[in-house]
Amino acid sequence: MAKKNTLFKLGVISALFSGAYAFSDYLYKISSVPRQHTDSDKDFDQEITEGRMFVRNHPDRQDMYIDAIDQARLHASFIPAGEESHRYAIVIHGISDNHEANGVYAKHYLEKGINCLLPDLRGFGKSEGKYVGYGYDDRLDILEWIYWIIKRDPKAHILLHGMSMGAATTLMTTGENLPENVKAAIADSGYSTLREQFASTYKSFKGSFIPIPIALFLARIIIYLRAGYDINVVNPIEAVTRSTTPTLFIHGDDDQFIDPQMCSRLYEAAKCPKQYCMILGAEHIEGVVKDPVNYWGKIKTFLEKTEF
Repeated sequence: MAKKNTLFKLGVISALFSGAYAFSDYLYKISSVPRQHTDSDKDFDQEITEGRMFVRNHPDRQDMYIDAIDQARLHASFIPAGEESHRYAIVIHGISDNHEANGVYAKHYLEKGINCLLPDLRGFGKSEGKYVGYGYDDRLDILEWIYWIIKRDPKAHILLHGMSMGAATTLMTTGENLPENVKAAIADSGYSTLREQFASTYKSFKGSFIPIPIALFLARIIIYLRAGYDINVVNPIEAVTRSTTPTLFIHGDDDQFIDPQMCSRLYEAAKCPKQYCMILGAEHIEGVVKDPVNYWGKIKTFLEKTEF
């Protein structure tokens, strides 16, 4: 009888371990394996698609490559302004996409005589990488792009403008010790902490029967083991408390993916010069197409109060 009980317990332990591993693997695949955008993926607005084509077919677009600190090969498209300018916008895309998604922003900045650098975050587009960094490694990659610009143009005035995961990357970058060339930052629809965003997103999954604390624990372990970082340290709200970079926080009040309250909390926590803009009726990163007059008007007013 004792032997049977031992075998039964071992069987239960083995089943639990196998189940936990299978669930962890599932969490990793849906959260941390980069998904490439293709032309068959429909954009949420025609202007975004037109922006992609604007970047892809721009006659002055140049492919640029640098090596990250871990030797990952990173790619960006650089489009110089039509006139000589020392102003640069680094425009940072969100998850499951690439630099072409930001064509609608690049078009606007180029019309204003601002050079545009559109990086592919690691794992996306033409940049190397096997996992989604959610702004953690990406913040250091953006630092490398900042210094790439400064090396080319020591007089550069640099603006960081990120959407969604790109917004979190922007805020995480401003939490670093930045060169004085970085004059301003814009975070459109960013999350306050990755842990909170994971919890919120997990609730929407089909079959999310595993309690959230357990799911987060398993996700934290598997991502640390495979990607090498702790989701608990991907903390934009902590980064903005260290930032001295003037920052504009933008969010749509109808965002169903990232809670607009996160933007409010980020704004309240920031110690840097700051402004806040809520775009009424806009869903996730829709502000630029839902209300472009308000969107770009707020950015214009914000930048006029910085050294950019």
